[in-house]
Amino acid sequence: MSLNDSIKAVREQFRTAIEDIPNEPSKLEKIRVRFLGRKGEVAKLFATMGKIAAEERAEAGKQLNELKNELQSAFDSIVQKMGKSSKKSQADKFDYTLPGLYAPTGSIHPIESTLNEVKDIFKSIGFSVAYGPEVDDEYHNFDALNILEHHPARDMQDTFFVEDRAVLRTHTSNVQIHLMENKEPPIRYIVPGRVYRNEALSYKSFCLFHQVEGLYVDKNVSFAELKGTLDYFVRRMFGENVKIRFRPSFFPFTEPSAEIDLWNPERNQWLEILGCGMVNPKVFENVGYDPKVWHGYAFGIGIERMAMLKYKIKDIRDFYRNDVRFLEQF
Repeated sequence: MSLNDSIKAVREQFRTAIEDIPNEPSKLEKIRVRFLGRKGEVAKLFATMGKIAAEERAEAGKQLNELKNELQSAFDSIVQKMGKSSKKSQADKFDYTLPGLYAPTGSIHPIESTLNEVKDIFKSIGFSVAYGPEVDDEYHNFDALNILEHHPARDMQDTFFVEDRAVLRTHTSNVQIHLMENKEPPIRYIVPGRVYRNEALSYKSFCLFHQVEGLYVDKNVSFAELKGTLDYFVRRMFGENVKIRFRPSFFPFTEPSAEIDLWNPERNQWLEILGCGMVNPKVFENVGYDPKVWHGYAFGIGIERMAMLKYKIKDIRDFYRNDVRFLEQF
């Protein structure tokens, strides 16, 4: 059989084979191997080139390449048509009237939500936001804040010691010392962050909680201004009709000092929500401020307590259990 006859025979065999593909698509790969594979019919024709006269090989090679390209093109076209048909078939089976699949979304944790609200209120009245170290030395956490060595707050039962004279901060007040050491007055900052205390766990206390420290230092700062600022904050946070009271208190780093209580009608009692006071002159001396020139106030807000009151949560431990049923409510 001449080369032309062999090419014609392979072409006819290929056309016959692909006629049945629409009914039996599983044969597609077998047809590719049979005609276009390394040992297929086209490859066998190329193998006969050695038996062809030298002067005829160029023409024979041209014919074989044309055959190969023809079959490959036809095969690729069939594959493409079958792919589109398959996709169309799948689309026809899809019911677009069915409801979509539920995609669960996250929510902002009540602690983060409360913290953001507190920051927004104070930023709206001119406070900047600063952050500081959660692990600090005793000087910044205690000494510079006029909490002397014999003070009960420095007892091992209250403070987590990381190593000698290094502690997990017990309040964000440590950052006010860093701020005053590095900035010249006037300064007006709030300092949000986590704090740690070695306390027994209960519905109202936890070993870590969040606090926002506030500090304002200028030449003519008064306790009346402190009271007005915090009164404004509490009413923005809980509403204009909330009932609050200022109560005298004591903190080593403020003098005079006070605490603010909020009336809780559900429990029929006053609940402490924050502590505050005028910055103690000794604190100013520790950071190099002249207490005869500069005056200031500071306050500390417990975010968990705020969130419990705002969202009517009875157990502080709920914030840290990672119970999705609890978190989904927010």
